[in-house]
Amino acid sequence: MTTVGLLYPGYSAEDDYPRMEMLLGSDIRLPVFHTDIGEDAHRVDALLRMGAAERLAAGVEELRLAGAESVVWACTSGSFIYGWEGAHEQTRGLASSAGLPASSTSFAFAHAVRELGAERVAVAATYPEDVTEYFTAFLKAAGIEVVSDRAGGIITAAEVGTWDRERVLALARAGDHPDAEVVLMPDTALHTAAYLPELEEALGKPVLTANQVTVWEGLRLAERRAWAPKLGTLFASRE
Repeated sequence: MTTVGLLYPGYSAEDDYPRMEMLLGSDIRLPVFHTDIGEDAHRVDALLRMGAAERLAAGVEELRLAGAESVVWACTSGSFIYGWEGAHEQTRGLASSAGLPASSTSFAFAHAVRELGAERVAVAATYPEDVTEYFTAFLKAAGIEVVSDRAGGIITAAEVGTWDRERVLALARAGDHPDAEVVLMPDTALHTAAYLPELEEALGKPVLTANQVTVWEGLRLAERRAWAPKLGTLFASRE
């Protein structure tokens, strides 16, 4: 049994995780522990407060009791908003308080792009333009070339969580670029687990989404490989 603890801000698309758990098999558990979202706003000041150390540490005890072998801060904007060095400091603090290997969705994207052997990506984000620029800067700090970025302009996670299949597909298509090897969709409030094969078929290339890479990162930290083609190219190799 492998257990990955997920710290998730508020309530939007956390039902993606039990769906992925079902697709991954009976010996992988993905318990979700909700952190206080504070003000639901894709705005720099609100995101900095959302990712504060004390808010992340508040969910750690439950996570340990659940037998987690690794922990991931399942929030992209609440991690990249601190910048490359600040996001490292955030995960170091989380690892220290949890006593477990720790990461965040932002680092999960960087590691997953490398896993796929890609160098050039396109970003299809739900966020406002200024927040999207923070994510682009984070990727560039990771040595990834961002050939284009698309900002959806949505302020709240609550609104993003209501998006249906058609809106998710439309955002992916709008954010794609012919020079991109992979398309990134960086909001854990966005439901994508049910659409991954369709997204990749529509674009003709790998698509990395926030909840997908979060789970992959937690399993990587727990030194567990998992095969689940319905979760996209990232999970399609047995190697």
